[in-house]
Amino acid sequence: MVTRRTLVAGMAGLPIAGLAANLLGPSFVFAQDASMAETIATSEGDLVIHPVEHASLVLEWGGKVIYVDPVGGAALYEGLPAPTAILITHGHGDHFDVPTLEAIAGSAPLLTNEDVFGKLPEGLKANATSLANGADGELDGVKLKAIAAHNTTADRMNYHPVGVGNGYVLTFGDKLVYVAGDTEPTEDMLALTDIAVAFLPMNLPYTMTPDQAVEAINVFKPGIVYPYHYGDSDLSVLETGVGEHTEVRLRNWYTHGQG
Repeated sequence: MVTRRTLVAGMAGLPIAGLAANLLGPSFVFAQDASMAETIATSEGDLVIHPVEHASLVLEWGGKVIYVDPVGGAALYEGLPAPTAILITHGHGDHFDVPTLEAIAGSAPLLTNEDVFGKLPEGLKANATSLANGADGELDGVKLKAIAAHNTTADRMNYHPVGVGNGYVLTFGDKLVYVAGDTEPTEDMLALTDIAVAFLPMNLPYTMTPDQAVEAINVFKPGIVYPYHYGDSDLSVLETGVGEHTEVRLRNWYTHGQG
């Protein structure tokens, strides 16, 4: 029987409360190493998830390789298959970096929010499209929907205003995968249903707190949650606060130091 709380290789048996103190220990492998890949079965073949760093990840499915918010330079992606498509949530530097994109994109199509589309150099823009909050689209044959991603707490609204950033729900066979981007719980997020896998940010002051994440998870009830973009947040509340409907998978997104 698989337990509901699963940890990175080398962290088995480590309480979540001890995560922060041990997160950067020397026993960890690089996030893009094959041993870090996660496999989710879908009706049309396995979805392979590669955590990379902070808010960057790679989704591999059916010969398609979608890079999500790739930053940090090309060397960070060595050992991974080349992208067949690139997805960008918003324009902050830990999600959008032109030199990285120019180094890795090749001829891969890009899908972005409208703000990032306007900031792309012409060489990248030629292969790019944008989606507004709530719009449906397709990237490399994968259907997706743009989900509103923004702050909701009054003193944080300047970080991620309403109507700018996107999260995305991607369809892989019979599985829906939600990549939230930078956001607090929005009405769009809380209205989601049938999400198999969700990537949720949880660090202050820019996104939601772990407590807010727990509340959101218990509303829209994704099957699996990966906390990402968490910085030095204390994630221990996830151990006790999330209902049995959701498996919380803690992985080390900071193999090269804090993002």
